[in-house]
Amino acid sequence: MELWEQIACYRPVNAQEEKDKQQFLAWLGSGIDLYSRDCAAAHLTASAWVVSPDRKQVLMAYHKIYNSWAWTGGHADGERDLCNVARREAMEESGIENLKLLDPGIFSLEILSVDGHEKRGQYVSTHLHLNVTYLFEADPVAPLRCKPDENTGVAWIPIDELPEKVSEPWFLERIYSKLIKKSTG
Repeated sequence: MELWEQIACYRPVNAQEEKDKQQFLAWLGSGIDLYSRDCAAAHLTASAWVVSPDRKQVLMAYHKIYNSWAWTGGHADGERDLCNVARREAMEESGIENLKLLDPGIFSLEILSVDGHEKRGQYVSTHLHLNVTYLFEADPVAPLRCKPDENTGVAWIPIDELPEKVSEPWFLERIYSKLIKKSTG
């Protein structure tokens, strides 16, 4: 099933997802290649919300650009299977080798604004990440490692401690609280 159709069939759980779904469909219907970063204004990304088997912990990385604990994820960069992108990015950013996909469908939709920043010595303008999230499970005793060009730490964080760890209020209020509710509820 094509991404447009997957998103069209997706049932939003709140106002943020409802509005973002409409924008997603508009962007995907625009004819612009959103699978690459050629569209500097917006492009597709995928994230992995990785929970422990008991759903009490979530895998997070201390992201250099955001200076905050964040989920794992990254750019599609030409890959059309966004679930595969989410899996690959989670593995690259955390060192986790065994990820179990809990549902092949889209777990969450969000359009994320990324402030302008420097990356690899180049300025990247403010833009949008049209992000699709997938739900995975992993063993919290599995070895972890950083990806030094992207993060300075990787850890399993108790879900109830996320408000103390995340330094981005909008993410905590609008995105992580939604993901927590969906994955534990």
